Amino acid sequence: QVQLVESGGGLVQAGGSLRLSCAASGRTFSSYAMGWFRQAPGKEREFVAAISWSGGSTDYADSVKGRFTISRDNAKNTVYLQMNSLKPEDTGVYYCASYYSGSYYGAVSNYWGQGTQVTVSS
Repeated sequence: QVQLVESGGGLVQAGGSLRLSCAASGRTFSSYAMGWFRQAPGKEREFVAAISWSGGSTDYADSVKGRFTISRDNAKNTVYLQMNSLKPEDTGVYYCASYYSGSYYGAVSNYWGQGTQVTVSS
């Protein structure tokens, strides 16, 4: 059974920073691409960022490019999302998820975390 546990969310003022973490267990973490997604109130869940199994490739939604950085530490079975220059529209529940393969060009698996709330005040 795969478990993904997010942490690091909170309340921050616009322009501030947060670092989210997603700790994985129960699977060969280093073999799979990982992604971050978010869901704002009343909106559908959307893609934020993804990273390949090795960390050598990353991808970002246009709305966060230049402000967010995804990274991973395979020795710690953890993926991170550094969020800088936060905006009120970044508010939402942030989820991490595993992909079915080492590349994020494939499908996202059914393994999701429970989410962590990020609230950015104006």
